[in-house]
Amino acid sequence: MAGRRSLIAGVALLAACVSARAETPDPLAPYQLVRSLQLVQDQIADGDHAALPMQQRLIKMIDERLSESQPEDFADGRNFRALMLYAMSGGNPRTVERLMTRLVLDERDAKLSAGLLQYLRGNPGGAIAALNGIEPTDVAAELSPFLALVKGTIVAGKEPEKAIAMLDKARMLGPGTLIEEAALRRTMVLATQMKRADRFLSASEQYVRRFLRSPYASQFADGFVAGVVALHETVDLHQVVDIVAGMTPEQSRVVYLRIARRAAIDRTDDLLAFATKELEAGAENVAPDPRADLYRALAEVASADPAAVQTRLSAIDRKALSASDRVLLDAAAAVVGEVVRPVAPHEPEPPAEAAAAAEPPAEPAPGPSDHGAPVDYAEQPLNEEPAPPEPSVQRVAQKPADAAPADAPLSEEAAYVARTRERLAAIDEMLKETSQ
Repeated sequence: MAGRRSLIAGVALLAACVSARAETPDPLAPYQLVRSLQLVQDQIADGDHAALPMQQRLIKMIDERLSESQPEDFADGRNFRALMLYAMSGGNPRTVERLMTRLVLDERDAKLSAGLLQYLRGNPGGAIAALNGIEPTDVAAELSPFLALVKGTIVAGKEPEKAIAMLDKARMLGPGTLIEEAALRRTMVLATQMKRADRFLSASEQYVRRFLRSPYASQFADGFVAGVVALHETVDLHQVVDIVAGMTPEQSRVVYLRIARRAAIDRTDDLLAFATKELEAGAENVAPDPRADLYRALAEVASADPAAVQTRLSAIDRKALSASDRVLLDAAAAVVGEVVRPVAPHEPEPPAEAAAAAEPPAEPAPGPSDHGAPVDYAEQPLNEEPAPPEPSVQRVAQKPADAAPADAPLSEEAAYVARTRERLAAIDEMLKETSQ
């Protein structure tokens, strides 16, 4: 109820802002508009997606108001702090630069504004140099969480440990805000890069508990899936299950589907088995999904009954799959089709004398287009819609199997094993090519 009252207040303030701009020649002060923006952003952090258009409208109004401002407007410290907040929120660099270069500031504020300007320009080195001596606790309380987030972001490339510490500070200074939401997402990415599974899991758990309804939760899901895949050898999968259990059934299904797909592409069999097992456990709560059937089949290509896998693959509705997943389906079908295809009986070679007698007269060397009879490769089904370039089953199928000595004809069993190994190598290559 308190959040709803806050949103109503924010809407009322925005309406008042628009009305005031229309009815009075005196524009609203920058700090009044920024204060409205902060109210709206609090609602976004609470999961109110309807507040997103309001945020965009306010950002546009702030930019217009700042573009009309004069240096004397910033003699009021509230307006200067509003300018800093606008800059740290990703404001228009041209507007910020035009104002900052015209202000007369003391040494600390000059360094702060210079650092934020470099941050907006995408120059982390310059931002680090300018902000090096300024700690988040050195500035006004309303600026401190934003500054901690900025500093954590700009040092992440070279000093990830320092970046995580600064992001932790941002979360403590701005609990329950979009600052904490963004800091948790960035912490997850850094923890993955640093191979810190425990830190990755703790940040993920906090995000699910506090910000799962955020409009930016899809970015969290990207980072979570990438982290689980990258850290699968050390991450505690029981904790992964506990974290995903905090999501809605639909969110859980999507996360496990994405983990399964990534694991199938990377041929990470243990992670693929984990994800497909969790998909099966939650299958009764959601409608059937052809992607889940595909990824389960991929997990069984090399281990289960090939004929049963072939039946499962043929039952999948291709039209319900994305273009890239249809590539996976075709690759898996090609492999299984080769495994179940009967081995051609071996024909004994004729005696050497008979072969020599039957040898035709020598002919001129073949030209560029005469390379023997065409090879009979399996033909891929056509896609129902335009798709990105796909790896060709025909091209990959030409990879030779481990060659046996010429004088040692393959038994039926040996031929089966050799062909299966060849096809598994082929699907590995196809899966890697569809990873994007």
